[in-house]
Amino acid sequence: MNLHDETQAIAPQVCRSSLPGFEHVRGFGVFAAPFESGHVLALRVFPENDFAPYKTIWHRSPEGAWSIFVDAPRHDIACPRYFGSAASLIQSAGIRLAWTGSTKLRVEMDAPRFVWDLAMTSSPILGLMNLANPRFPERVRRSPGMLRAMESMADRVLGLGHVTLAGITPNGHSTMLLPERMFFLASSRAVFESVDLGQPARGGACPTIGVMNLPARPVFAIGRAYFELRDPVEYERTVRELAEDDGRSERSETELHSSVL
Repeated sequence: MNLHDETQAIAPQVCRSSLPGFEHVRGFGVFAAPFESGHVLALRVFPENDFAPYKTIWHRSPEGAWSIFVDAPRHDIACPRYFGSAASLIQSAGIRLAWTGSTKLRVEMDAPRFVWDLAMTSSPILGLMNLANPRFPERVRRSPGMLRAMESMADRVLGLGHVTLAGITPNGHSTMLLPERMFFLASSRAVFESVDLGQPARGGACPTIGVMNLPARPVFAIGRAYFELRDPVEYERTVRELAEDDGRSERSETELHSSVL
């Protein structure tokens, strides 16, 4: 098991969704990590999507307030596009990832100061599921029947609770989450603004964001997701603006290089 190599194999690229009527993301992260202290964390790393590569860290306080920290060209092309209405705080941040081993990951953020060390592991049942999932065509895996079966398995077999794989995001988008490979967290230590979040929780009620249930047990996933394309005019405008911004950035770098030479 080499998650470092698997995740690095997902090349950063901007490409339109292959599913008509939906935007898409592909990448990896921590689906959710509840802590016994009442804090909840999540990590989203999506090198491939319709707009631009991005990373986000989600944090829910013990009082239930969500914050989303965004490392992206714009907030409206990352997780806040779909989940922002459920967040009390949305803030730009520099997020760094460092694989310290084949299954060990460190996540850091400067402001607010945050360090999260993770180690992933598998199990016999996860191993079988991870072998089987890629063998199904994607059209089968995103069918309503298969999504319901995966939700049931996540609850009854994996102990993740009544997790939502097909539902409605806080911003009103229909969504389908398609994990291809999943791994439990063997260890997790997070410090958020000098506060040690404590021990990971191993069950209990699922944390929620809007009406979507996140796992009740910490789990790392590699896969993709689809979100309903609700405003085609806004979508095309956003794609165009990002392409123009990227073109201007490339020209500026070229001009800077030429002036140095």
